[in-house]
Amino acid sequence: MKKEQDYLRDITEIRSLMERSSRFYSLSGSAGILAGSYALIGAFLAYWMFGFNPDQVTDAALLSEGIYPNLAKTLLIAVLVLALSVGSTVFLSYQKAYKRKEKAWSPTARRLVLQMALPLTAGGILLLIVLGKGMTGFLAPLSLIFYGLAIFNAGHAAFDELKPLGLLQIGLGLFCAHFIPYGLLCWAIGFGLLHILFGLYMHVTYEK
Repeated sequence: MKKEQDYLRDITEIRSLMERSSRFYSLSGSAGILAGSYALIGAFLAYWMFGFNPDQVTDAALLSEGIYPNLAKTLLIAVLVLALSVGSTVFLSYQKAYKRKEKAWSPTARRLVLQMALPLTAGGILLLIVLGKGMTGFLAPLSLIFYGLAIFNAGHAAFDELKPLGLLQIGLGLFCAHFIPYGLLCWAIGFGLLHILFGLYMHVTYEK
């Protein structure tokens, strides 16, 4: 009986080691909370300070005048939100990996980045094309859809919980692609609220 228990324990340990070697578990829940907070602040600034809330697909002012000041400031906010989110994720993931005595830039981390890279790169290029054609109403939907695809892919190399998060982002993107006036609200929910809720869940489930 004791030998059987030893075998079961050994099998469990081997399975745990294999799972840890094939998946990246150093993503920090705190990073999700911070990223969501940045996004909510960015959406607030874009709406209340710069009046950015497209209610139709095409922005006539952008087509006739080029990138006007308020749109330029909104785009700058979006870039800052992205930079802060990526920076926080990298820093906190590195800290978590250090505490777990794991390499932050491991083969699994590289696989995670590669799985996210294609949809994010394709989405970024498409967003620039759409912006160049004055179709600002599609900026929020497309960013949500391609980000959702990247997050869903990341679920294969990290936490399984990333997959439903990705599906929710895609669903929000499809919704606001049809209901353009709700684009900024959906963007705030997807990149803000859902990230915060996901970060809290990850923190309580895996980090406490």
